Amino acid sequence: MLFTLLTQKNAVSAVLTLLLIPCLIPAAYGSESSAQKPNILWIVAEDMSPTLGCYGDNYATTPHLNRFATESVLYTHAFAAAPVCSPSRSCLITGMNPVTMGTNQMRSAFPLPTGVHGFPSYLRQAGYYTSNNVKTDYNNSDAKRITQESWDQSSPSAHWRDPQRKKDQAFFAIFNDMSTHQSRTMVWPYPVFQEQIQSTLSATEIHDPANAPVPPYYPDTATVRKTIARYYDCVTAMDHNVGKILAQLEDDGLADDTIVFFYSDHGSGMPRHKRLLLDSGMKVPLMIRFPKKYQHLAPAQAGEKIDRLVSFVDFAPTVLALAAVQVPDYMQGQVFLGPQSQPAPQYIYGARDRVDEVFDCARSLRGKKYLYIRNYLPHLSYNQPSVFSDLSDIRKEFRDTGKMSPAQLAYAGPTRAVEEFYDCDSDPLNLINLAAHPLTPIHQKALTTYRAAFDHERSARRDVGALPESLAWQQVQQNKIPLADLTSQKDNDLHLNEAWAAADLLISADQQQQLELLKSDQAAQRYWAVIGLRHTQLNDPEIQSLISPLLDDPSPPVRIEAASWLATASKQQREAALKVLAQALDTDNWYSALHACRAIELLGGKASPLLPTMKKLYQKTRHAQGDENFFLAFSSGAFLEQLGESTKAWDFAPKKIKK
Repeated sequence: MLFTLLTQKNAVSAVLTLLLIPCLIPAAYGSESSAQKPNILWIVAEDMSPTLGCYGDNYATTPHLNRFATESVLYTHAFAAAPVCSPSRSCLITGMNPVTMGTNQMRSAFPLPTGVHGFPSYLRQAGYYTSNNVKTDYNNSDAKRITQESWDQSSPSAHWRDPQRKKDQAFFAIFNDMSTHQSRTMVWPYPVFQEQIQSTLSATEIHDPANAPVPPYYPDTATVRKTIARYYDCVTAMDHNVGKILAQLEDDGLADDTIVFFYSDHGSGMPRHKRLLLDSGMKVPLMIRFPKKYQHLAPAQAGEKIDRLVSFVDFAPTVLALAAVQVPDYMQGQVFLGPQSQPAPQYIYGARDRVDEVFDCARSLRGKKYLYIRNYLPHLSYNQPSVFSDLSDIRKEFRDTGKMSPAQLAYAGPTRAVEEFYDCDSDPLNLINLAAHPLTPIHQKALTTYRAAFDHERSARRDVGALPESLAWQQVQQNKIPLADLTSQKDNDLHLNEAWAAADLLISADQQQQLELLKSDQAAQRYWAVIGLRHTQLNDPEIQSLISPLLDDPSPPVRIEAASWLATASKQQREAALKVLAQALDTDNWYSALHACRAIELLGGKASPLLPTMKKLYQKTRHAQGDENFFLAFSSGAFLEQLGESTKAWDFAPKKIKK
């Protein structure tokens, strides 16, 4: 369920209680004999960019991780698979790219490819004890199976100290720390943050908003500074928890037998970070500590930095290799540690698609120096309305675009560029989109190289993202096999290459080709033709007349996109377009209903005739179970609020606050 962890009464306290449990350590926890295979420990922070002292952040207070860095190899170019949790975690548990598996849409529950297992299951078969504390969020319909086969114990109390673990049994353990999650850093009401997080810090550890580092893409306001300071308080609380886990490892006499990974699941939950393919959303800290007996597996000495490109898709095969377990052929990453290390990839591929009720489609390619992004829905702002994020005060600071700088408008403005290209060495904050300016010969050559590499990497991953979600589900249901199984067949009906070619016409803005594709027999091509023409010809009555017949298109996503356009820009055709959107709400396919609902929400007052219909949808979904109902209630409720209707406020904070 969405927000399962967020709605626990006291998730942070549960973790802290676990960490502080005083106990006598039974002999089973010791390491009296030297195990041949290393223990492996993952400590995973939520929603956190490399905002640590050891990464050069002077505002951060992270003494435990700073010390850990001196004992570890520190990676400067580590990246998530996606800038949001569920798709990234689907990658971590399988060793496959989300875009290959169909796990790129957040919580859409596509089945995993045939034969794919949670990688800890292979460790269990090799004799490891595996524990997960506590988050799973694997984003597929096989999540229950994956959890059961991967973990001996997956719970808020899971630990290498579990009594079920045998004496001297090697372990693989994960601890997921929620202290830096977006809920804590900006969404929970401030008093809840103070009670749950800030109260665990000393007075000297609480960050002064006056000294907060305000990036140029934020307006410099009191609210922004207060929220940045709050985020850093959460980072310090997380640092304390890391220190406790590492101390437990020492107390148990296991530090000399354990390789320890520390990383976060994607960039911070702050605006312009989480959910974006910029470095602020994709770049993560990664430090790996090798005890002396396993130093031969390390790529460098303790305290050294390494600039190898590393992505989450590399983690599963690397851990298996460290444990001397055969890496399954289906895994797509590169082993980056130990004697089986493979050459570093030249690029990291990233993806952003639907997150909750917010639709998007963007892809990225990150090399050592440059970042390339293609935005396939450029008519939508980076700063789209999002119910969960919009519960925070800081999001309100981005509403007055009239006074914003170019850097701020690039995030908060109504549209975005189709292509973005950044020199990350000279522009680490990704402020200057080189593709929007006259290019030097060096940059022109680099952009040409990245465009070609992007096409190659996308094809190599069999990226299914060119298929609207409803079309992808249609294929799965018709063929009764997972998406990745379909794409691996030479003769299939997905036509991915043709779909991506239609989407890529956004770059050339080839109106004639897009008009021809409106008559294609492939729904995905018609869909991308509508989006491409909307981007450049939104208010052209002649083009609108050519879109009008698509209100009767047999494919729901084509109908919905055509209706969204015409309801936005054509007074003459708005009534017919709204009728199409209303009809699309009445379907058992929630992904199509959500597509239409979101289109209505973004229309705002232009869709006021649909107020009774949206009221009915909201009443049906607001208290219903299931992620699909959450998303529909989010979107329909946001629409009602725009039109002055009352709704029940969302509250994902712990309900009880200590007095």
